[in-house]
Amino acid sequence: MSRARVARRIAAAAAYGGGGIGLLSGAAVGLVVAEVQLTRRKVGLPVDEPPGADGLYGGVFGERGVPPLRLAFLGDSTAAGQGVHRARQTPAALVASGLSAVAERPVRLRNVAVTGACSDDLDHQVSRLLADLDRVPDVCVIMIGANDVTERVPLSQSVRYLSDAVTRLCSAGCEVVVGTCPDLGSVEPMGQPLRWLARRLSRQLAAAQTIAVVARGARTVSLGDLLGPEFAANPRELFGPDHYHPSAEGYATAAMAVLPSVCGALGLWPEAEERPDAARREGLLPVAHAAVRAAAEGGTEVSDARGPWALLRHRRRRRPAAQDPSPADRVPDGQDSDVAARADRPTT
Repeated sequence: MSRARVARRIAAAAAYGGGGIGLLSGAAVGLVVAEVQLTRRKVGLPVDEPPGADGLYGGVFGERGVPPLRLAFLGDSTAAGQGVHRARQTPAALVASGLSAVAERPVRLRNVAVTGACSDDLDHQVSRLLADLDRVPDVCVIMIGANDVTERVPLSQSVRYLSDAVTRLCSAGCEVVVGTCPDLGSVEPMGQPLRWLARRLSRQLAAAQTIAVVARGARTVSLGDLLGPEFAANPRELFGPDHYHPSAEGYATAAMAVLPSVCGALGLWPEAEERPDAARREGLLPVAHAAVRAAAEGGTEVSDARGPWALLRHRRRRRPAAQDPSPADRVPDGQDSDVAARADRPTT
């Protein structure tokens, strides 16, 4: 069965309430579970909570009297910034800083991502974001999927939870950018055959996520072989101390992949760079084929679904400047309900 057909089947099962698609035999599942347990012993569990990065970025632009853009991050430990120790090193802070510079407006960031979250946690995270109608984000970034693979969540269920979250956010007037499931086959401590199986499952999930998300008017960015091709070439530099979560340099790579799509969703990216470039193999493709190609190549955006077609772009990457949120807008430690709520689920 072709990869595009598998992705379509998973997305269709999610849309129509079907059960999980059995892509692995019972023996293979047992082997994956055993290998996952071994990998977790090698990796260990996160000890520290991710640094809280909520606050105002680019406050100097506020002197012009321009109201801030509202940016929200949802998802798992990758969205939360697990593995780094400074707020400005998290992907949310990097994207907020970059968005502020491009828009020349202040950006108020709120991160409700939870370490260890699977896609079924998105409903709770979205509810928290939409609880206050005066604080509905202009744009949301969702990074989710890795824990769904390692926790053996049926792929169709995972896609259904994500689809529901995207639908709720779009209905509330938010632009949505989804960083699809990273390629877990690039996680260094994994041995074979888990590495091969993890790569296969994570790419299947990423492609199905893309099909479902673009159908709902949002866009996806492939995080490829764990947040970008550089991870495969430089794993010791771009993975953090646990060899599982990204390092500060790795998160910067992720932010560079996501930022152009965030700006594009808000109509802020240069018009010349919004046009597909045939020389870079960009353009309209059948949705499933675009999704499969994107899943295999980090930094690839899929958007603008037009019936059975979608627009594939290879976004150019620009390193966002790192900065901390304005001190006056930081919530004192112990008083940020968003950070405290990250302990709602056990870490992975």
